[in-house]
Amino acid sequence: MSFRSPPASAAWRHLDARNGFEVVYFRTGGGHRMQGCTTAVEDGEPWIVDYTVEVDDNWLTRRASVVRRGPSGSDEVRLETDGDGRWWVDGEHAPHLDGCLDVDLESSAMTNALPAHRMGLPVGGRAEAPAAYVRVGEMRVERLEQTYVRAADDDGRQRYDYAAPAFEVECRLVYDPSGLVLDYPGLAVRAG
Repeated sequence: MSFRSPPASAAWRHLDARNGFEVVYFRTGGGHRMQGCTTAVEDGEPWIVDYTVEVDDNWLTRRASVVRRGPSGSDEVRLETDGDGRWWVDGEHAPHLDGCLDVDLESSAMTNALPAHRMGLPVGGRAEAPAAYVRVGEMRVERLEQTYVRAADDDGRQRYDYAAPAFEVECRLVYDPSGLVLDYPGLAVRAG
């Protein structure tokens, strides 16, 4: 079962790890463009992250721009990839990201849609999905090893057992028919 095209917009309430809200707008045609914003309070400090992520028709990340605003000002990071796993961060080749096909933003529940769409796993299928991971606080881009295992669907909703060993995270992600996360335990729930 493949996913439908994304809706015009989506939103999540961020819980537990931070208190906040995320809104994203989708544009489709010649790939997909996602423009979003997360506002949150984490460890007593408020911040805002604006992002744009562009993927091709196969959901391979092509470029991303992330701007963080906080009490000390704003920072921006730009990522580009050739779609074959070579990355550039702010125009400089980033060999530590070689082999990554997705971008993952610490501040976003939306970015977990990218590998789910791209992989198209059958029930029981498993895939490694390393990502170019943007940390919000330091605006640092690092490699994040991730694994997705497709569990049985539940009432038309795809479910994946997700693991990110670097953060000691193992959970089940539930997706709506358009491939957007409905529930990311400990992080976010879909609000619209």
